[in-house]
Amino acid sequence: MGKTAKGAVWLDPEKTSPYEFYQYWRNVDDADVMKCIKLLTFIPMEEIRSMENWEDNRINEKKEILAYHLTELVHGKEEADKAQASARAIFGGSGDIENMPTAEVSEADLSDGKIYIADLVVKCGFASSKGEAKRLIQQGGVSVNDETVQDLGTGFDKTALKEGLKVRKGKKHYKKAVLV
Repeated sequence: MGKTAKGAVWLDPEKTSPYEFYQYWRNVDDADVMKCIKLLTFIPMEEIRSMENWEDNRINEKKEILAYHLTELVHGKEEADKAQASARAIFGGSGDIENMPTAEVSEADLSDGKIYIADLVVKCGFASSKGEAKRLIQQGGVSVNDETVQDLGTGFDKTALKEGLKVRKGKKHYKKAVLV
């Protein structure tokens, strides 16, 4: 699904990870949630009719139900559980990065024993070029371990990468960067 190749969501976990798949459905437009639940899940209609009567302030609960059921259908219960746990941890504030989609950094990606922020943003797939990454960083659109990074000279060494870095673009795009 999606209008462009970049905005597409794939069933293949190599193209769209279970976490990204979950997040796609978790972020569906409010007006489309019930339609998607009706058309794409196997939730009994009696239960769906009950959900339609929920107060508007329960829209996020509906979205979570949609995302979980579709992720379970496509990727299995274990992956759906992991995706949901990661999303709750990330957006709930605990910062757990265990099941977050991963960007692997190799020794070859390091310069002077570090990977610099622009290269890290490109490695995470948040920008297609270093120039685009630099603009994103300078505009305050990137954070690492919940700290906004705007200094292009910021680098991360092997120790930090072995522990894993939580890299965020904007409000909703996360990757764990690790040294392999």
